[in-house]
Amino acid sequence: MSQGATSSTLEARKSLAAQIRRPSASWRVLVVENDQSDMDTLAAGLRRHGHQVEGVGTGSAALQAYQVSDIVLLDLELPDLDGLEVCRSIRSLSDVPLIAVTGWGTELDRVLGLQAGADDYLVKPYGFRELMARMDAVMRRARPQSVTARVVSCGPLRIDASSREVSLHGEAVEVTRKEFDLLFLLAAHPGTVITRKRIMQQVWGGSWSRRTVDTHVSSLRGKLGGSDWIVTVRGVGFRFGTV
Repeated sequence: MSQGATSSTLEARKSLAAQIRRPSASWRVLVVENDQSDMDTLAAGLRRHGHQVEGVGTGSAALQAYQVSDIVLLDLELPDLDGLEVCRSIRSLSDVPLIAVTGWGTELDRVLGLQAGADDYLVKPYGFRELMARMDAVMRRARPQSVTARVVSCGPLRIDASSREVSLHGEAVEVTRKEFDLLFLLAAHPGTVITRKRIMQQVWGGSWSRRTVDTHVSSLRGKLGGSDWIVTVRGVGFRFGTV
């Protein structure tokens, strides 16, 4: 290879490296990681690239936090719940982009992770630039869905997941964190009956009672001015209604 060709190749590689280092658009990243050291390292790298990071160490916490995230990085080795079940639970109720980041590296592990709903699968140890490239690729594919899913509007009711604000007829409705999570969960799946078990997992992370769910539903109905927004399906759960 001539010296000119070698120089040209080196310049091309430098240009590609610069593109890899360039920060992506800012995303809200949920890091679900059992190892605190790994979490701290990953979170620091993501923040250097301009992203907002929330870190949790359990599957229960992940099920409560994913709804306000743009992308989830999910360790499948969790102390409280099966990581694959956490992945399935999130995917059954949301299209949020999700990458499994785990030490489980066999072909069967990858197949099970992808079948559980992961958009991509990355085995530890991995290079940070590879992770960023995979996140970029997943977000490019998912961006149309993830953008539209941030705001749910139904007639006079508007629910914004980004700002966690609810408004009715243009007037703000003050709701608690759990009330917002419950309302957004139902509204994001119009016409779908959400079981009490799923509400338990998504909103309360598995710690719940029937009275707790009913109390929050009753409070939301009062704040929204009627029971038609949240319809009880006896023996099953609830679904989002229209007024």
